[in-house]
Amino acid sequence: MKQLSERTLLFLLAAVQFTHIVDFMLMMPLGPQLMRDLHIGPGRFSALVAAYTVSSGVFGLLAAPFIDRFDRRKLLLFAYGGFIFGTLACAMSGNATTLLLGRALSGTFGGLSLAMVMSIIGDVIPPERRARAMGLIMAAFSAAAALGVPFGLKLAQTIRWEAPFFGLAGIAVIVWTIVFMRLPAVRGHLHHHDQNNPMRAIKELLRDANAGRALLFMTATVLGHFAIIPLLSPYLVGNVGLPEKYLFLVYMTGGVVTVFSAPIIGRLADSHGRKKVFTILVVVASAVTLILTNVGHLPVWGVLVLAGAFFIFASGRFIPGQAIMTLAVPSSRRGAFMSLSGCARDLAMGLSSSLGGWVVTQDVSGRLDNFNRLGWLAVAAAVVSVWLALRVSVNDHQHAPVPEGAPGVLSGTVLEIPTPENG
Repeated sequence: MKQLSERTLLFLLAAVQFTHIVDFMLMMPLGPQLMRDLHIGPGRFSALVAAYTVSSGVFGLLAAPFIDRFDRRKLLLFAYGGFIFGTLACAMSGNATTLLLGRALSGTFGGLSLAMVMSIIGDVIPPERRARAMGLIMAAFSAAAALGVPFGLKLAQTIRWEAPFFGLAGIAVIVWTIVFMRLPAVRGHLHHHDQNNPMRAIKELLRDANAGRALLFMTATVLGHFAIIPLLSPYLVGNVGLPEKYLFLVYMTGGVVTVFSAPIIGRLADSHGRKKVFTILVVVASAVTLILTNVGHLPVWGVLVLAGAFFIFASGRFIPGQAIMTLAVPSSRRGAFMSLSGCARDLAMGLSSSLGGWVVTQDVSGRLDNFNRLGWLAVAAAVVSVWLALRVSVNDHQHAPVPEGAPGVLSGTVLEIPTPENG
């Protein structure tokens, strides 16, 4: 029997996460260029960002009753293939309308891919190491910010805005091939899942008050972080005075610092408590958010210092936050729950993007008015997320034992992979 180490498994999942995050993050720093080249304002640009998250949330809601009926590997490969097709559609868009459709297609399958990544982690990584696993997955976010987004911005500025989407689709094809060849079947959840009643998991989740609190917790956490994200790049350029050519440094700085901070946060969350670490991160992130959204003109180094702090603390809260989510339900309902969690996350992102379009206006000089109001909204949501986190309890018990050697069962620190010789 071949064996896949836990670390190798996490690197495979992180590679999927990397391409997903680059695709999602790339839209924000492309904001000034897209608004100029496509002749759109803040409201229309916010809609482009929201299309990704809203479509992901709606599809996640529709898929939730059925998601636990399938091998996680097969569903991940299907969803990731759809994500690649959506990214190509964005690359071939010629105007804002077709780009909107491409973003919606990418979001539809990208959200399902992320739900599968989180479900696999919840299924095969023991709870005592889960926050560290989330830290490694979050390192994909850091790599996306430090490498993927700056490189994509350079491609867009050197060639055209479509170029980074073509490049990302090519990388995603390579990752899909490696996942197809190396990732084993993950079927452990099927041994205690009701195949004849796909709605049962949803009904059980709807009756589960703890799951409901966890979904509200994710919604508030996203609102607390994402309220300022969609229009942050135009704000830094128009209000803080950052030259557009230096935008890539913001994301590179954030990515580099979180490469080091994400694993540390994961270890701290496992050692000192996920909720305690989450609360501390939220408090510091709220202070940084208020400074960032109310500051005047800054030199480039000042912008980078604030951006680095924002990436460390505001993004870092999702490491203990995701660990809290994976512990909220048993594995038999985890796929459906993570799909609903993705739905809550994406709809919250879509709402945040829409809020930006409603609250913020742009004057003739390119300055964004009322952006500081988004900062106060983010802090209010962050406070609510802490209150909800303290009320989410651990509910990660397993049902009947899974037979020894079943596909997708964690054995020590390796994932067992059936081969033709042993079935």
